[in-house]
Amino acid sequence: MKPTDIAAPDYFHKVVDCQWACPAHTPVPEYIRLIAQGRYSDAYMINWKSNVFPGILGRTCDRPCEPACRRGRVEETPVAICRLKRVAADFKDDIRQRLPRPAPKNGKRIALVGGGPASLTVARDLAPLGYHCTVFDADPEAGGMMRTQIPKFRLPNSVIDEETGYILGLGVEFKGGHRIDSMKSLLAEKYDAIFVGSGAPRGRELDIPGRKEAAGNIHIGIEWLANVSFGHVDKIGKRVIVLGGGNTAMDCCRTARRLGGEKVTVIVRSGFEEMKASPWEKEDAIHEDIPILNYMVPVAFKQVAGKLIGVTFQHVKAEYDAKGRRNLVPSGDPDQTIPCDDVLVAVGQENAFPWIEQDCGIEFDKWHMPKVDARTFVSTNPKVFFGGDAAFGPKNIIWAVAHGHDAALSIHKMLSGEDITERPLPDVQVSSQKMGIHEWSYDNDISVDKRYKVPHRDKVVALKDIRAEVELGYDVKLALGEAHRCLNCDVQTVFSTSLCIECDACVDICPMDCITFTDNGEESDLRQRLKAPSLHPDQDLYVSGDLKTGRVMVKDEDVCLHCGLCAERCPTGAWDMQKYLIEMTHAGSTCPTKSRSAA
Repeated sequence: MKPTDIAAPDYFHKVVDCQWACPAHTPVPEYIRLIAQGRYSDAYMINWKSNVFPGILGRTCDRPCEPACRRGRVEETPVAICRLKRVAADFKDDIRQRLPRPAPKNGKRIALVGGGPASLTVARDLAPLGYHCTVFDADPEAGGMMRTQIPKFRLPNSVIDEETGYILGLGVEFKGGHRIDSMKSLLAEKYDAIFVGSGAPRGRELDIPGRKEAAGNIHIGIEWLANVSFGHVDKIGKRVIVLGGGNTAMDCCRTARRLGGEKVTVIVRSGFEEMKASPWEKEDAIHEDIPILNYMVPVAFKQVAGKLIGVTFQHVKAEYDAKGRRNLVPSGDPDQTIPCDDVLVAVGQENAFPWIEQDCGIEFDKWHMPKVDARTFVSTNPKVFFGGDAAFGPKNIIWAVAHGHDAALSIHKMLSGEDITERPLPDVQVSSQKMGIHEWSYDNDISVDKRYKVPHRDKVVALKDIRAEVELGYDVKLALGEAHRCLNCDVQTVFSTSLCIECDACVDICPMDCITFTDNGEESDLRQRLKAPSLHPDQDLYVSGDLKTGRVMVKDEDVCLHCGLCAERCPTGAWDMQKYLIEMTHAGSTCPTKSRSAA
């Protein structure tokens, strides 16, 4: 294998697994260290730059970072990265003086359709550069699905108001209660660019017998949640069935419990483990005495004279073909009718673009989705960009934020006369953490603590008040304990070939057997000859140049804990611990071009 090029910006980025997994690439270990130091405002601002909504995401993120966390490789549970983000938001000082100041206008006008996370991220990035950003939304207040579809017992309005307010305070114009019903009309207003972040606003229907006759008591989940959010709905029947296995279904069932549902049941067609809902969402529903029944497919709504009395289900089982594809087939058990007063249908969301005319230069695919470039987020109309759920279908808030950053960069480059396909490299900083021969500027003592539980409001109290936040968040003591579980994966082990005397001291002291001195070879062969054979080829090997004996040093990045023992033990300083900080390129960043090294 060739020596590893650690100057390539993505090499060490991939080693910081949590940051690599985050769509917005938030510098997770950096802000966790700041929390451990009690520097909550600094931790908040690092989050605000990358994920825009730290307080919101600290309560609602789907947490793609946590399954990637290196802590999960040495024990069962990863670091509570998401809940530590909330700590930064809960304990920060007033940070308004640290936000960008509204900039003088540069004469360019941007229209943003939808007031959700994708549009607000675009506005956050472009407004400080002097663009006049106008956000249009049918709802009276900013936030989009964050405000309308996430229950208040999970995300209080005060948090949404605060974090959307930071963005609108940058000089962004918000036109609430203003629905855009014609793309052609919007284009005629001569905006320099248009961003569509209108989400996936339509809940998927369930067209089975009885749907029309019993329509009065059958509700589309996301529409029902929005009606609850705005106070249009404040009660539901005592017996409620929720159809669907995603996070929206979990929000529906928990909301129904608070509006009078005494017997609320979630019923899904898949197995429990295959449900799309996040594991913690399912746990919260079960904790609130909501059973989840699986492998049951609804086949009819039962009604008498238009009054819903129950739902009939067919029992199914999973069968797998030779390629491992799952099919649900009848189990042979008799159909079952479950009595109910109301049904909430949460079987998926769909995009809806009836307001985009066919002759305005925007092409759609066979699934009625706009044709959008996955890197630049531009449509087939060079002035119109898409992001969030409107671009590629329903995902989650953090993905919408990532789309917004990339779309804002494209808009800025386009209006600056640059090629939007040229994506500048991120800013990379690598700095030694050595403070003495055996001392480091960070705490490398690995905590043996298990993951700390987030305190919850008493269930009886929580179920009586639909606006009482259930999760109370970590206090300062719990946050400190959880922060110490972070393994500082961004403090990299950097090897200097010229200083190595091949004494093998680092090999002897490594607790993970991840360092090997051996003859070079092809990667597949080399992975098998390591002191601990490499089991995950998707994780890189760190390979040195030729040493004096002709051997090479090979470190398996998959299992390295970044504990620093190799650097402490090395008698020549061939190993160094260097903090790697990568900041992704956003609109207006001063950054190197593609042709230059990033480090």
